Amino acid sequence: MTWTAPAVERPDGSLTAPESELLRGYLDFYRTTLLFKCAGLTAEQLAERPSPPSNLSLLGLIRHLTKVERIWFRIHFATEPADPVFPPELGKDADFELIDPARAEAEYEGLIAEWKLSDEAAAGRSLDERFTFKGTESTLRMIYIHLIGEYARHCGHADLLREQLDGTTGA
Repeated sequence: MTWTAPAVERPDGSLTAPESELLRGYLDFYRTTLLFKCAGLTAEQLAERPSPPSNLSLLGLIRHLTKVERIWFRIHFATEPADPVFPPELGKDADFELIDPARAEAEYEGLIAEWKLSDEAAAGRSLDERFTFKGTESTLRMIYIHLIGEYARHCGHADLLREQLDGTTGA
């Protein structure tokens, strides 16, 4: 039996919450929006690249955002000794190139697990807490803003991919 991505409910967030809650809420909204775009598709559909010559697939976006979450929250901000999601010898585009529908469920669950680890890395920390990235000081606030933009951009890609796969549009 082929695995199918489950239905997802996107969270409602406050529009007037304090900044830290507002940023976390927007990130959670975009995180779940990506999975919302995948809901009801089979592993094979998630792995399909419907817009050649682009290497984009929904499964590739799931893999890419797992990598991005780990890099920013755990490796750069929390300086955890976390291994890269994809070993460097696989190349910088391994998240998009090395797609295997047989791994779709594990990759999907891996993204959700990485969200929890990212949230734990940021829990109780000030948005003004600083870290150094490539010799430049940055803050946890920047990570939230960067990831909201990253997810928003890739949710737009997911909209187009989904429409090409089965005609589903909107929301």
